[in-house]
Amino acid sequence: MKRFILSVLLCSLTVVAAFGRGQQSGSGSTSGTGITIRLLTDATGIDDKSFNAAAWRGILEFYGDTWQNPSQRGTAYDVLTAQTQDMYIPNIKQVTDEGYDLITVTGFTFADALAEVAKANPQQKYQIVDVDWVKLSNVLGVLFAEHEGSYLVGAAAALKAKADGIANPRFGFIGGIPGSTITKFEIGFIQGVLSILPNAGIVDYYVNSWGEPALAKTQAKNWYDTGIYAIYSAAGGSGNGTIAQAKEYRVAGRNVWAIGVDSDQHEEGQYNPADPTQSAVLTSMLKRVETSLLYGLNAIKNNTFRGEVITLDLKADGVGYSRTNPALTADITQQLDQIKQDITSGKIKVASTYAQAKQLPGFPQDLKAQD
Repeated sequence: MKRFILSVLLCSLTVVAAFGRGQQSGSGSTSGTGITIRLLTDATGIDDKSFNAAAWRGILEFYGDTWQNPSQRGTAYDVLTAQTQDMYIPNIKQVTDEGYDLITVTGFTFADALAEVAKANPQQKYQIVDVDWVKLSNVLGVLFAEHEGSYLVGAAAALKAKADGIANPRFGFIGGIPGSTITKFEIGFIQGVLSILPNAGIVDYYVNSWGEPALAKTQAKNWYDTGIYAIYSAAGGSGNGTIAQAKEYRVAGRNVWAIGVDSDQHEEGQYNPADPTQSAVLTSMLKRVETSLLYGLNAIKNNTFRGEVITLDLKADGVGYSRTNPALTADITQQLDQIKQDITSGKIKVASTYAQAKQLPGFPQDLKAQD
């Protein structure tokens, strides 16, 4: 199965988005495209304000709908949420029996369930995000270079600590369920921090769930109380707990930060009703999951769908960082833009596995990350 780095993807997606916005749905119709899709998520659903929300935005964009007015939901597209992993196979079987043009599942925890159902239904087209090992002719796998985007937000946190004059700054990472995908977030972040502050302290913790914000909040409080300056969470809905704790402490005058993930989580970090620019989220690593949905739907529309693996990297604008918070000053963003250019040009090479990162000088050897 081939892996493609899509450096020209944005041009084609601009066409897709324009096409999607131009469709009109009639009474009882699916949409002008005539294409149907069902999105399957874990228990956090499309309101996780992170990974699944980004996938949903991609669908809405394709059909020309908005979050506030999803006029074609229930016909052209819809979402089915599994409250437990035991429901993954039944849910995939259900939507397969209902017969949609594309069925998309989000996250590597769906891999085994999807492989079982997809193998038994070779005529159905499926898409899975964050998986490259379901090697079937009817499955499109989409990967992201999370380590590259995470390097940027790690550098951002370190540059901010340096600008604030923080002595001996320390940084934390909170993950959801351990695995190779979340490892890319963690080791990319740490590499970014250490590129600016080689002696920075690093700690990590895994919630072992995508939907336990209380656990992340408790850990964040413990870390902030011991002097951690910024915490990056790649934990789905669990990461909202980190943001909640950072908000509480910034209201109290503490100089601590949360770093968002997948979507721009600036709004979730707002803590001053009189000034919405003030947010406990310094920046967010943007994982443009919506781009993968547009790619899959476009492949169905153009009859070019095939079993393959594509990778959306920094050069393809598959990942990036948010600039919404003015606390991320122009001086810092200028440095980050140079770092981004150095990554896309190959001048900076970002390790994508823990095994690779362990070979780097000064990289932590005792993390909980798993390749």
